[in-house]
Amino acid sequence: MSAVLRGLRVLDLSRVLAGPLCAQMLADHGADVIKVEAPSGDETRRWGPPFVDEAETTSAYYQGLNRGKANIVLDLRTDAARKVLRDLIGRADVVVENFKAGTMRRWGLDYEAHLAAEFPRLVYCRITGYGVDGPLGGLPGYDAVLQAYGGLMSVNGERGGEPLRVGVPIVDITAAHQAFAGVLLAVLERSAGGRGQLVDVTLLDAAVSLMHPHAAAYLQSGAVPERTGAAHPAVAPYQVFRTAGDGRLFVAAASDAQFAALTEVLGLPGLAGDARFRRNRDRLGNLGRLLAELEPAFRTRDADELATELAARGVAASPVNDVGQVLSAAQVRHRGMVVGDGRYRGVGVPVKLSRSGAAPPRAPAALGADTERVLTECGYTAADIAGLRRSGALGAATDAAAGYGTDASGG
Repeated sequence: MSAVLRGLRVLDLSRVLAGPLCAQMLADHGADVIKVEAPSGDETRRWGPPFVDEAETTSAYYQGLNRGKANIVLDLRTDAARKVLRDLIGRADVVVENFKAGTMRRWGLDYEAHLAAEFPRLVYCRITGYGVDGPLGGLPGYDAVLQAYGGLMSVNGERGGEPLRVGVPIVDITAAHQAFAGVLLAVLERSAGGRGQLVDVTLLDAAVSLMHPHAAAYLQSGAVPERTGAAHPAVAPYQVFRTAGDGRLFVAAASDAQFAALTEVLGLPGLAGDARFRRNRDRLGNLGRLLAELEPAFRTRDADELATELAARGVAASPVNDVGQVLSAAQVRHRGMVVGDGRYRGVGVPVKLSRSGAAPPRAPAALGADTERVLTECGYTAADIAGLRRSGALGAATDAAAGYGTDASGG
């Protein structure tokens, strides 16, 4: 099998999470991705412990977002490095960047004013916090801040408790997937029309897009949704229950038939015919009474055994696994969701194609490991590269002060 994006050239100018993850997904499906880092490196290289090397130059955080990419160093504060960057852009099909708004314009490399005309086939993916215009245009974006601004924190947490950040950088991850989809849409359109275009992704839009069903409910009713903890705002029972020992089991009885099956498994068949609980509307309206009936029965059962028994009756349920349990689970391994390359271990490719397989996993490259090879392939001679080194365009891997502005970040 041949990965479907083989031959697509991608220049990854991004750092932290949304951009690097988008570029990694493109690499997973065969794209030739070159990551450009400042001499100080993507800041997430230092977001540890844990680190994957004794010198602490690469964190697990960085490793999880940058496999399958060639790596070069450019100090884009220098004119010579920006000239190299223009050459690299000229050879690329796709550029992914999340610089602080205005950075590329200051360098004479912004898409609208320069690159669109100079490189008409280029697909240019820009990821920002709030966009580049409008009342908040140009402000930096951070995942947790967008969780707050975009409403996610307002619906996450226990009823009556404090708003909570979702425990993963869900806004950044969503933005990465939307950028991935946007790039593929633009590449598909280019195959027919011959021209590239701007793919404009923001963390704000990603956060708002995640607000179903709360946004739909508000737009219909005008009622501001409240936090419901692990419970569903529109389905019951659909939540975590304590089980025997210190177990936890999430149960999703999303239909009347599933609720009836749940009550039978729990030895409480009469509840399904009780007028207070007959329909989902009834169960939501009498949730306190319903839980008073169900919770004692759950407390007598083992979580794993009960999950198996419920699944056999068509009721979705799962123990609340920790990360270690998930990554060692037989079904997760069967689906290829843990991959490796030597000492490298990472999360697998979630999009699987029947004829076009994913590219073999390749551990993230060391900072600047491919600089000379990439520049040589771009037409630079050994003398040219030596001159760039003398000029400082290629920086020094230990120069911790040579970063440049970013916009979309993670957490």
